[in-house]
Amino acid sequence: MSNKNVDDYLTEGIYGKRRPKEAERQQFLGTLRERIVLALTKGQVMSDKGLAKLEEAMKEHKDAKLIMNGHVSYRFLKEEKALADKYNIPYTTITNEETDTDIGAVLTYDHAIDKENIFIEKENTSEEKEETNKSNESFFSKLKKFF
Repeated sequence: MSNKNVDDYLTEGIYGKRRPKEAERQQFLGTLRERIVLALTKGQVMSDKGLAKLEEAMKEHKDAKLIMNGHVSYRFLKEEKALADKYNIPYTTITNEETDTDIGAVLTYDHAIDKENIFIEKENTSEEKEETNKSNESFFSKLKKFF
């Protein structure tokens, strides 16, 4: 048995039991990183850029559940909810007023799976590549175009 003193009992009574990795739980909408199959940022949820990857993950992981950020407007979460209904995956919306996270939705299990890459890699479109090439041109190369 652990050696608890009166202060420990009082703190536990006031604030509840301590949970390990509380900062990680706040970032990932109440779950741990080791349980996550796929995590979408708020931007990916709002622009529906991660829908294809989310659908792929839902096909492979039928027993997972979807947790969505309650700070994202309902109109942006409609597609994710429709996908969850399509594959019979339970979903929950979490609104934690005490913390702010950039995570918009998480497909997760109740147990650890330790998946290496849980985020979607940003894919550059041809327009974005052209813009980066233009911005990387040196001053002299721009000057050459004038002559």
